Amino acid sequence: MRPRALSALALGLVLLVTGCGEAGKSPEKAAAPPSASASPSPTPVTKPSPTPTTPAKPKLRPLPKKLPAGLHRASGSNGVALTFDDGPDPRYTPQILAQLRAAHVKATFCVVGKQAKRYPELVARIVREGHQLCNHSWHHDVNLGRRSAAEIRSDLERTNEAIHAAAPKALITWFRQPGGRWTAEEVTIAQQMGLRPLHWSVDPQDWDHPPAKTIIKRVKGATRHGSVVLMHDAGGDRAQTMAACRHLIPDLKRRYGIALPR
Repeated sequence: MRPRALSALALGLVLLVTGCGEAGKSPEKAAAPPSASASPSPTPVTKPSPTPTTPAKPKLRPLPKKLPAGLHRASGSNGVALTFDDGPDPRYTPQILAQLRAAHVKATFCVVGKQAKRYPELVARIVREGHQLCNHSWHHDVNLGRRSAAEIRSDLERTNEAIHAAAPKALITWFRQPGGRWTAEEVTIAQQMGLRPLHWSVDPQDWDHPPAKTIIKRVKGATRHGSVVLMHDAGGDRAQTMAACRHLIPDLKRRYGIALPR
């Protein structure tokens, strides 16, 4: 055998014994892949958050079967008292104010506290033009009289504050319960606050949006000397009330006279 072939054979034997690593060291074993049968880490269980409980609504007192004593349902004079509820409203209150000014008569505006806060300039105008103010609750709560004494007083005070924020020197003479759902407790609290409970004797139900002709017919048919007429300058579409008042205000002034309640 040739010397070059013998050298190659000897080198092959050496490599076969030592492997491909460094001399004197064992080759490192390859890392074994993770076992497919290994158990996965447990998923943490999220406990559902407790559902907040809604506090029970306070019970309302029963509504009395008849109106309590002490309500003012007459103007206190031969004149007819015109009252406008639920305002002020930027669409309709200025129209009524313009009609009253044209007829040279005054009216009572039963204002809602939230509306007074939203449109203070209209409250100030009502007072500036010589009309009377009436507290009509903070947000027209028809069940206000059935609530606790503390809630009734707080509501009336909050409404008075909104009115006085708009017209600091305004005299708030009256309180009118929304919907006429009076209770004796409410009358007492209003009187303790210096507010006289103002009801009505003529209700043409203009809140139900009848035509102007129907409103006129109902008012003229029920009005007498000393009547208190209920109408609305806010709380919805009052276009028919505006149209009716263009006839009613001069007609009632001619037939009975128009005066503020007292």
